Amino acid sequence: QVQLVESGGGLVQPGGSLRLSCAATGRILSINVMGWYRQAPGKERELVADITSGGSTNYVESVKGRFTISRDNAKNTVYLQMNSLKPEDTAVYYCNADLYTGWFSKDNYWGQGTQVTVSS
Repeated sequence: QVQLVESGGGLVQPGGSLRLSCAATGRILSINVMGWYRQAPGKERELVADITSGGSTNYVESVKGRFTISRDNAKNTVYLQMNSLKPEDTAVYYCNADLYTGWFSKDNYWGQGTQVTVSS
């Protein structure tokens, strides 16, 4: 059984910082892409950032220069460092991973979501 366990959400003032973590646990052969999505009330879920096993990164335009995604392959963990936070960043953040549980068994998994609230 594979699970994505998220942590690090909370309440922060505009201009502040938060660091999200997501650890993939279970019987995992390898992880291809890990990323973070977010969903604000009344809006569709959007990709915030993702990172490949080789370290290539991708960000939605609105967070470029403020957020940094990274991963520790040995720990099957992805991080999202969020700086200069804005009220518009308020959302539930979801971890996502494409991973292999076997040589021919590739699946996509979601974390349970962690709330990030940016407010003064």
